[in-house]
Amino acid sequence: MVRLPSHSAPASALILAAGRGARMRPLTDSTPKPLLAVQGRPLMQWAMEALAAGGAAHVVVNTGWLGQQIQDRFGARVGLDNGRVLAVSYSREELDFGYALETQGGIARALPLLEEVFWVASGDVLAPDFAFDEAVRERFAASGELAHLWLVPNPDFHPDGDFAFDAGGRIHNAADPEVPRYTFSNLALFRRAFFGPPLCDIAFGNPQGLARPLVALLRAGIDAGVVGASLYQGRWANVGTPAQLAVLDAGAPLRSDQ
Repeated sequence: MVRLPSHSAPASALILAAGRGARMRPLTDSTPKPLLAVQGRPLMQWAMEALAAGGAAHVVVNTGWLGQQIQDRFGARVGLDNGRVLAVSYSREELDFGYALETQGGIARALPLLEEVFWVASGDVLAPDFAFDEAVRERFAASGELAHLWLVPNPDFHPDGDFAFDAGGRIHNAADPEVPRYTFSNLALFRRAFFGPPLCDIAFGNPQGLARPLVALLRAGIDAGVVGASLYQGRWANVGTPAQLAVLDAGAPLRSDQ
């Protein structure tokens, strides 16, 4: 099981950085995708700086492909461009199991390092206007939800979206032509309990190394009425290809519908 370093308090956020980044090849043959630079910063550092600006003092990073490079780059404490400092712990899936655990499996593996309520952000998503506001986390903690997702207008590469989101602020799985659909931004708040029975059958800390995607668990939680959602319309980009990375790195402005 993942164990919390004796000198660190539990973290309030997890940055997902374990993926192979196959669509980014050949760049990711020698560099993990979250370390590819956009406008002078590694992709995952954008999330780190936003989390620190929102009050996070400690984050967990899960690693897979070329994970040692990520730990070497950021270490146990990282000074950021915004002048803040973050403590960083690592869930080294590639060392523990020899493979990455996908999103659900990776979050379950990192649970022992995380607070009861925690943010999750993907290390390859840029959302510079998103506020990881401590007041938002506290409101979520006081709610009856087990998860809260931020949705974005559908980008060109995902025109059908992931979930329906109605005018009353409710998220749905079922398709309804009268209810618009949006794309999951890969920004979310979770409670530990979301990754336990009855919704999730992975043991605490995922000692078996089960590799599972998150989407099926999200859909089960939506059907159970324990998942909420908000619409985020700020700048956002899921950086997926070398061409897109080059455009953003050259200084192209992020769009809300990118």
